[in-house]
Amino acid sequence: MLAAWLLTAAAMALADEAPPARIRGTITAASADALTIKTNGGADLRIALRDDTVVRAITLATVEEIQLGRYIGTTAVPQPDGTLKALEVHVFPPDMAGTGDGHRPWDLTPDSTMTNGVVGELLTSNGRMITVKYKDGEQRVVIPDGMPVVNIEPGDRSLLVPGTHVMIFAGKGPDGSLTARTISAGRGGVKPPM
Repeated sequence: MLAAWLLTAAAMALADEAPPARIRGTITAASADALTIKTNGGADLRIALRDDTVVRAITLATVEEIQLGRYIGTTAVPQPDGTLKALEVHVFPPDMAGTGDGHRPWDLTPDSTMTNGVVGELLTSNGRMITVKYKDGEQRVVIPDGMPVVNIEPGDRSLLVPGTHVMIFAGKGPDGSLTARTISAGRGGVKPPM
């Protein structure tokens, strides 16, 4: 009995340490302890909620909110000249500065990356170019006109209702079950672009 409990606890710890699954879709059903999501790919998934699942609101922003010294994240794709072309930018509130700091592969498109850091340079002549600085380096990012810009704000479970667009980081259990760690939920119909 003790051995079975220890194996279950170890499996849960490993599930919490494993890289989270990224799930994008729309809530189709919600209860106090689970969500049903219709993913952007058409699958129906049940995702459990924990007491410590973090909910953040995603709201529309403007490109003018990308300012020197602000902490941002951007999904982008590489360009032939070595710069990145942003697919979206999300602006973090000051208390979330440092979240996900760095540059890494991302799964929005086959060649996309995620870069989180501080806007260290902003050029607005001949288009808009920013430098995103993080602990181990920096990236130069071109921001095209009309690209989605959103704010990440504190949220709560009142956002988790059918019809809400979400982006969820979920842990995967040994049995394949999914449990939400963090949920970015669009407020007022906003679709999280990341």
